[in-house]
Amino acid sequence: MNYDVIVIGSGPGGYVAAVRSAQKGMKTAVIERENLGGICLNWGCIPTKALLKSAQVYNYVNHAAAYGVTAQPAEADLTAMVTRSRGVAETMSKGIQFLLKKNNVDVIDGTARVLPEHKVEVTAADGTKSVFEAQHIIIATGARSRNLPNLPQDGKHIIGYREAMTLRDKPNSMVVVGSGAIGSEFAFFYQSIGVQVTLVEFMPTILPNEDEDTSANVARSFKKMGMKVMMSASVEKVDVEGDVCHVLIKDKKGAEVTVDCDVVLSAVGVITNLENLGLEETGITFERGKITVDDYYRTNVPGYYAIGDVVHGPALAHVASAEALCCVDKIAGGDPKPVNYSNIPGCTYTTPEVASVGMTEKKAVEAGHEVLTGKFFFKASGKATAAGNNDGFIKMVIDKNTDEILGAHMCGDNVTEMIAGIVSARQNGLTAKQVASSIHPHPTMSEGVMEAIEAAYGEAIHG
Repeated sequence: MNYDVIVIGSGPGGYVAAVRSAQKGMKTAVIERENLGGICLNWGCIPTKALLKSAQVYNYVNHAAAYGVTAQPAEADLTAMVTRSRGVAETMSKGIQFLLKKNNVDVIDGTARVLPEHKVEVTAADGTKSVFEAQHIIIATGARSRNLPNLPQDGKHIIGYREAMTLRDKPNSMVVVGSGAIGSEFAFFYQSIGVQVTLVEFMPTILPNEDEDTSANVARSFKKMGMKVMMSASVEKVDVEGDVCHVLIKDKKGAEVTVDCDVVLSAVGVITNLENLGLEETGITFERGKITVDDYYRTNVPGYYAIGDVVHGPALAHVASAEALCCVDKIAGGDPKPVNYSNIPGCTYTTPEVASVGMTEKKAVEAGHEVLTGKFFFKASGKATAAGNNDGFIKMVIDKNTDEILGAHMCGDNVTEMIAGIVSARQNGLTAKQVASSIHPHPTMSEGVMEAIEAAYGEAIHG
């Protein structure tokens, strides 16, 4: 069959590209080898948030007395939590199926391989092969958990994020290797439900891409929970003896210590799904596991495009979706603005939550900016105090000479819902004082943005 657009992969880049292509009047198909919605909906963003919500409810019940509510002590039923999480993922995947059907996008099941001359070969589950043609072919095959030589994942003792989402029994102890968003979220979840977690991070701070103040706040919170946090440390090897994992760790002083645990979770990043995709035969160039594209996601071969985790930029669902819209709008003859990679928000759904956009204070100084910083601590927030958790802060990084918002760094309850306001402000050129002069509702945690900016200029009322 011939199409105007074929999209390979149905994650948050792929399905958005397919739907937008169909909306633009192009005959569209999407090829998926596993589940509609990709990793994000089935094994990433959505089901992990379901697990984290279960942990939050568990903690609320166990601390109900602090809210004037009498309740029986809660019991963490990991099997039930996992069942709920998988149900949420299934519901969302069905939602994508509905969206594609509603927009008349054909769904082709199987594993795709790009061919020259605008063709795609699809191998079905039974091994049969079919060839499809399209004027435009968009590669959105995503990424998977990285498997390191010294942490060979066996799915039982040394696991990746998929197995971490579907454990049948709650382990007594766990070592989590890597403290990025994935590692930190799982470390928080399992520690919350009573697993003794050791979090090991190679860099000097956890959540190493975040501002140092944010990282320090989350580390303190984790330690307060009883989690063991090891920074500037590395896992040298894991020996499995029966059902016990002996994890050899080199600490920040260079000493070797052994931590015994039931399960080791490897959360050291992802690797792109480019194997056996036909890139070499088609002539599509790639480097260090990333396909080379221009500002509109065109590869070096006309008619072939790539978006999402397989191209440059942060491996985030909302980035893939933005790239999809830009790519398809260009294909349809529009004049879209290239994605602004300096204004990408990042969110981590631990407790406290973490959200940020733009430069950290350190990077702003290194870039040559004369910087003003202002902080508002949620201890001074009536809303946060009433809600029962006033841990965290909002930190604004501002250019002293231009009043430009260089970065915003938030740590606390619900901050992932607040960061979009700063993203929009930066995207539309609003200055810090313009944001602060906008009336913020009270009592909310969002008024902390106004307070942090005022603090930067020495004008804080509650700081």
